[in-house]
Amino acid sequence: MLECPDEQISLTDPDARSMATSRRGSGAVGYNMQAAVETDHLLIVAHDVEQTGSDRAQLVAMGQKAKQAFGVDKLDVVADRGYFSAGQIRECADADITPTLPKPQTSSNRKKGMFVKADFRYVAGERLPWRYVTEENGLVVSRYWTDACTNCPLKSQCTTGKERRISRWEHEHLVEAMRQRLDENPEAMRLRRETVEHPFGTIKMRLGATHFLLKRLGNVKTEMAMSVLAYNLTRVMNIIGIRPLMAAIQA
Repeated sequence: MLECPDEQISLTDPDARSMATSRRGSGAVGYNMQAAVETDHLLIVAHDVEQTGSDRAQLVAMGQKAKQAFGVDKLDVVADRGYFSAGQIRECADADITPTLPKPQTSSNRKKGMFVKADFRYVAGERLPWRYVTEENGLVVSRYWTDACTNCPLKSQCTTGKERRISRWEHEHLVEAMRQRLDENPEAMRLRRETVEHPFGTIKMRLGATHFLLKRLGNVKTEMAMSVLAYNLTRVMNIIGIRPLMAAIQA
């Protein structure tokens, strides 16, 4: 979902022709659809088609398209966890786009009954010393740990190593602020689902567009644009009626 002072829209990708593979040789060549949908009337205000199977690099690009469509300088974005990328979140800050989306849980510790990073909170009077800084996947990360772990009664629930090491990205405050926004607005993800599933459900079922019919990226982008146009026109006719729409087009 994307939000500006006058409108709100939702950002997602449908499950059109997944490019992922469940076993060797089982993948299907396909395209990844992206769309931004406004919440008032469920109209698609921006869309695109990509050849990458992941959404992690699409947050900023779609946010920029939505900003251009609305003609605004700042925009709030709500998306699903598939769009989470630290680099994209940093770029959003530079582009005056405020993202809200859940961070994927990649650690297996939770399933083992152990603590994960999100469980840690600052306790006054205790200090976690900084040890060194490194670079991981293009991100500058600092490492922290304390020798107090040795005598901690909860150590077995925390780490199997000598001490629990905490990593912190140099722009971690952006992720923390995003998590706070989600905590303060727990209905955001429900609203995103209600907003964004409507257009693609309609396109797939009513227009019969269960899969793209054309090949090559340029052709598929055109097919997507035609489907979006048909959906938006039908939606506007349902909202204001055919005669007002024809009058607006003629004007």
